[in-house]
Amino acid sequence: MSAPLAGIRILEVGHMLAGPYAGMLLADLGAEVIKIEPASGDIARSISPHWIGPHNAYFASLNRGKKSVTLDLATAEGQQRLRALAASAQALLTNLRPSAIKKLGLTYAALKDANPKLVCVALTGYGLESPLAEYPAYDYVIQALTGIMALTGDPADPPVKTGYSAVDNSAGIMGALGLLAKIIEGRGGQVDVAMYDVMLSQLNYLAGAWMNANERPARQARSAHPYIVPAQIFPTSDGWLTLFITHDEFWRKFCEEVGKPQWIAAAEFATMAARRENRAGVIAAIGALLAAETTARWVARLAPLGIVVAGIETLEQALASEHTRARCMRLSIPTPDGVIHAVGNPVKCAGADEDAAPPPRLGEHNELYFGGGRG
Repeated sequence: MSAPLAGIRILEVGHMLAGPYAGMLLADLGAEVIKIEPASGDIARSISPHWIGPHNAYFASLNRGKKSVTLDLATAEGQQRLRALAASAQALLTNLRPSAIKKLGLTYAALKDANPKLVCVALTGYGLESPLAEYPAYDYVIQALTGIMALTGDPADPPVKTGYSAVDNSAGIMGALGLLAKIIEGRGGQVDVAMYDVMLSQLNYLAGAWMNANERPARQARSAHPYIVPAQIFPTSDGWLTLFITHDEFWRKFCEEVGKPQWIAAAEFATMAARRENRAGVIAAIGALLAAETTARWVARLAPLGIVVAGIETLEQALASEHTRARCMRLSIPTPDGVIHAVGNPVKCAGADEDAAPPPRLGEHNELYFGGGRG
């Protein structure tokens, strides 16, 4: 068995999250990903308080299946070895700052004479060339600057960041996409992916509403959808329920099941447009009804009808779920120092080998690529 990207060699010069996540997705799909690190290593190697033998849990979650070599790219020897690796690679992926990317020769312009077909992907905060290019760019800051924080949370409370690193992960996915698109094209060149741009693109219909109709997006109470009603969370007798009724046929089924057939034809309830115009009254009526039973009871009654409904589960519950097991989204990676548990790759390819290798130790593969020693 093989994998879709078998035979593809990718160099990764990255740290923390966005670049390494992109590299790991590609490694999971069979690419040979060579992680180039300074002698001190990716700072992610020590960021978590949790360890499995020599493997830091944070680093392990983003770097399985890669090779690691150490190079000082600020030296002539380091540059020589970088170019030697680039000559046999299909792509180079980095998420350093633009000034560091250029200084260390990690651009297509700097490496094209070593390999004209090399694809160079720069994953940065604001782009290789922009007024903000050298500004610090972390997930929190990008969420603040693109309007994501302003759109998240209850209207009565302060702005809120997402509960996980949405920017870094999204940028990593887009970096991997851009890299593969350019490889398929068959021509070398520079790919420029900015975290800022990625998140603006994901605000698609909200941005469109403002640009085309001057509709200012606003936070909605209880995570409500701006257009679809009901589509939000509701309290139940023992917790919370997510209810998302997308069109009027599902509204009819809902009303019949909950014993409110009069809502089907009532002027303020009958259509999606009417429910949106009468949001407060509709939500109050539904809320009073749903509060009378448990979350599990509502899910058992409504889900078989095709209505989009779910309880709100914790990460621990999601990881332990039957569905997670069925989708092989939990990995157990054996190492001499114990088992590393990890979340699997969401891209499933028929016939592909999905066995995962451990994350590399720092400089573990120097001898493999350089014949020994550290560059």
